[in-house]
Amino acid sequence: MAIAFLASALALLTLGGYILIESVLRLVQGERPPIGLIEVFGHTLWLGWPMIAVLLATMVPAILLGRAKTKLAAQLHDKVLYADAEMNRADWLTAGAAVLGILGIGAGLWWADAVAAIIISADIVRDGLRTTRTAVADLMDRRPRTVTDNQPHPLPAQLTALALDQPWVTDAWIRLREEGHVFVGEMLIVPKPGTDDLVEKLDRLSHQLRDADWRMHDIAVMPVLEIHR
Repeated sequence: MAIAFLASALALLTLGGYILIESVLRLVQGERPPIGLIEVFGHTLWLGWPMIAVLLATMVPAILLGRAKTKLAAQLHDKVLYADAEMNRADWLTAGAAVLGILGIGAGLWWADAVAAIIISADIVRDGLRTTRTAVADLMDRRPRTVTDNQPHPLPAQLTALALDQPWVTDAWIRLREEGHVFVGEMLIVPKPGTDDLVEKLDRLSHQLRDADWRMHDIAVMPVLEIHR
């Protein structure tokens, strides 16, 4: 899963970089893209209007799919799906830049298409760099992070609080790692002196921790005398 996320992030970065370089070259070379006229049912029509209509039509599914994928990616903890949603965002942003460029050309601003593409592609490159950094960090087996905003995931704190709520627990410490959509890890428990049926209590706590969230695939609960932080 981490490799797939990295590949998706690099694809996003490559797309943005390609559009950025191409747009800069077109601007530097002073390329003036021609938009001619066509005959439609005996009427002369500027070709830019049907081009804009097609671009706007292609933007709608990209926007809807991107929003839906982003929401599902957060729910499923699927970073590959989130990177795919970012690709959809790049698609509709690119189409939007093309619309602005066509309108600019129609207004006599030959550089409008290249400038709009540079601005949009720079935003795509920024997202690609951020996503790639996240993917590389995930390969280094770091603490779990949220999908959409790359913040520390709240689940470790929630599971620690659940363990500390047990009347026989004095202290607890947890370490989780991401395995694709799910988490695995271990928890150290300092039981109160004289705790009876410790093995049964540890087993019940382990089941409670796994049942607390669907993403918890496996967790080992181990008793210790003291936790050194």
